[in-house]
Amino acid sequence: MFTGIIEELGTVERVTRGRVSAILAIRAEAILSDLKIGDSVAVNGVCLTATSLTGHGFTADVMHETLDRSSLAGLGPGSPVNLERAMAADGRFGGHIVAGHVDGVGTITAIEQDDNAIWFTITAPEQVLRYVVEKGSIAIDGISLTVARVEPDRFAVSVIPHTAAVTLLGRRRVGDRVNLESDIIGKYVERLLRPTPELKTKESKLTMEFLSKHGF
Repeated sequence: MFTGIIEELGTVERVTRGRVSAILAIRAEAILSDLKIGDSVAVNGVCLTATSLTGHGFTADVMHETLDRSSLAGLGPGSPVNLERAMAADGRFGGHIVAGHVDGVGTITAIEQDDNAIWFTITAPEQVLRYVVEKGSIAIDGISLTVARVEPDRFAVSVIPHTAAVTLLGRRRVGDRVNLESDIIGKYVERLLRPTPELKTKESKLTMEFLSKHGF
């Protein structure tokens, strides 16, 4: 579990591509202080497992499913990436619950300066937008942000200068693709309220007539 508070910007050193998979070698500093093989690291919002450590970074396997559902397939040597270690049990919850399981990929369609803030407008697929609500939370490339505006096919966030300066978002341009993860709470609530047919419980045969007939 992550919180969407980016710890540092890393840099992709090498991408080793398989037939439908890849291995990322990422240069980092701050997160290496206590990182161990097997630990989870969110890379642009995607939960990956550190498979080896070097003196200046780590490697992580990226499977076919992840490449299909995220923007990681577009990374190459020199690409900057947002990095966050999994939340410690005694840590502060600075952002919101971020699982590192990307729901879809959006596209930045507008970037506008608004005094000291920067507005980013992002188009998103329907399966993501259905869980996006005004003043709710969303993770963009792993960054916990507050939704400021929602439209039928897009949404907008207003970003403070600090966030733009210390994360990848400040380097993004119109047309760039970004990983999106909607608030996990909404997805669980929908699942509980609208279970699939095979998960619905059978209708109880215990009725008032049955109870009366048997002396209750």
